[in-house]
Amino acid sequence: MKLQTISNFDLYLFHQGTHAHSYKFLGAHKTMDEDLEGVRFSLWAPNALQVAVVGDFNHWDPNGYQMTKTEESGIWNLFISGIQDGSLYKYLIYTQQGEILYKADPYGFSSEFRPGTASRISNLDTYGWQDKAWLSSKNSSAMYDSPMLIYEVHLGSWKRKADGSFYSYRDLAEELIPYVVNMGYTHIEILPLTEHPFDGSWGYQSTGYFAVTSRYGEPQDFMYFVDQCHQKEIGVILDWVPGHFCKDAHGLRQFDGTPLYEYANPMRAENFHWGTLSFDLGKPEVRSFLISNAIFWLDVFHIDGLRVDAVASMLYLDYGKEAGQWVPNIHGGKENLEAVDFMKKLNETVFSYFPCALMIAEESTQWPMVSKPTYLGGLGYNYKWNMGWMNDMLRYMQTDSIHRKWHHELLTFSLMYAFSENFILPLSHDEVVHGKKSLLNKMPGDYWQKFASLRAFYGYMIAHPGKKLIFMGGEFGQFIEWDEQKGLDWFLLDYDMHRKLHLYVEKLNCLYRQESALWTYDHDWQGFQWIDPHDYQHSIITFMRMGKDPEAFIIILCNFTPIVYDNYRIGVPKKGHYVELFNSDMVCFGGSGQSNHCTLAADSQPWHSQPHSIVLKVPPLATLFLKYQKPSANPMEEC
Repeated sequence: MKLQTISNFDLYLFHQGTHAHSYKFLGAHKTMDEDLEGVRFSLWAPNALQVAVVGDFNHWDPNGYQMTKTEESGIWNLFISGIQDGSLYKYLIYTQQGEILYKADPYGFSSEFRPGTASRISNLDTYGWQDKAWLSSKNSSAMYDSPMLIYEVHLGSWKRKADGSFYSYRDLAEELIPYVVNMGYTHIEILPLTEHPFDGSWGYQSTGYFAVTSRYGEPQDFMYFVDQCHQKEIGVILDWVPGHFCKDAHGLRQFDGTPLYEYANPMRAENFHWGTLSFDLGKPEVRSFLISNAIFWLDVFHIDGLRVDAVASMLYLDYGKEAGQWVPNIHGGKENLEAVDFMKKLNETVFSYFPCALMIAEESTQWPMVSKPTYLGGLGYNYKWNMGWMNDMLRYMQTDSIHRKWHHELLTFSLMYAFSENFILPLSHDEVVHGKKSLLNKMPGDYWQKFASLRAFYGYMIAHPGKKLIFMGGEFGQFIEWDEQKGLDWFLLDYDMHRKLHLYVEKLNCLYRQESALWTYDHDWQGFQWIDPHDYQHSIITFMRMGKDPEAFIIILCNFTPIVYDNYRIGVPKKGHYVELFNSDMVCFGGSGQSNHCTLAADSQPWHSQPHSIVLKVPPLATLFLKYQKPSANPMEEC
């Protein structure tokens, strides 16, 4: 069998910036040359003077394996026989400036365990997937009117072993997946798993974009984790960082002695906000690298979607920079036109191969049409994090309840734009670090009020239009901030109020998934109607969520004060009976037990622009879910 070379067509697409599978020919690949089994190494380093492959298989001898350059392509190639899986290697690059650089493989499929920095030979074709049923069940249109509850996880600190070491991917498959299933989540979103040198970066500053981090095992172990998720009907979303990369010497920085992956202009290259370097999103080969990387995770690892980090940092040339630190675009504006074009091409390519993929933008500004198709002028993502809702609500919830009435607009403003994008409501890791306090500890008041406020907040979040995301630990009331160096405080479940909050989130998730009115029309006014957004004096809001069945609507009432109201009237659209479907103030959840035990009969008194109304008891710091019951010959006991 003759050694297969890189085709001219592949080279053409790569240099055009349109290759979606460049990982199939660049990097280190097990192959045959005649009757010899070995590895073909291919590296794009157009400005290098000479390149050699060094590794544990040749005792890191710089003189052993010199690569050959195809001049017009800038790609270096070499076949070495006899190399086994697991072997460590690097590229030894001689620059035109006389430097000698030891670089990890940009397309390497595996990496040495930190603090080692070498790439590792890995064959990714050996895993036997068992998730065909999951993959075939996907429907690109159904995702928008389906439930989506995302559990955001940092794998290294969800749990730790007794000696402080990490759980492996296979350990997590046995513990994390059943937990997520039992809690009622639909997806796991994992903080970045591309190889990274520093634990404290949480994976957001990468050196190995095609290598799943070795901290928790081998690539096949992570494949097993994803496979097990799919067999339990749990989707997997990866946090992905195409905007910037770290400056570590073995990484992409000045890769061949020149700014190959970063911008040549230092003012564009430097990302002062994080001390990193920004990808040159206008360079064709960098586009092929990043677009291929997105496809790689969806293709090779069966990932269901990517949450694209820090989109705003790519869209704006002045992001995190002072005057004089950035250069305007050709029109004199601050928009990064290359980034806009890149994102459109990225999303078009992803959806051409994976129509059911989730492409989620973490975009923190008012950039329009982020989650709209490119043919309509949008960026082409299909979801966007609703950072405005998150910031408003956290500010509101941290306000003492006695003062909340003066900030009532923070509760209601999100409905002014809730359907302008396909939103996900995030309560993410960024909100529980760096002095921001945990979600529970953000809540004002005494011990009881903290838990009650958080339950009410979660209830409002579940009822508000948009898909949902919560960071690990929030579901049981982690009291201290998240620390990536240790596991969550699971011992808190030995304490009554934390255990009851945990039960509350489990039952709330169950309610959400059972009631289609809470998710069918998440992105359309058809699924939402205010009853009363104006009762700022009591810090109470009431609204309806509707699904396809016109009589299966749900009324939600949120009281953000610790006061009980015994005879509170709200308008309802239909005559008949209403039952309390769910109440965050139930004793089993840690509440005071103020509830409406019997059915609520609607009378003919118009209220809140509705033809009928009911009178009910409003619990303190609580969210109520009320459901309409069709008239029957044997009505239940009325209040």
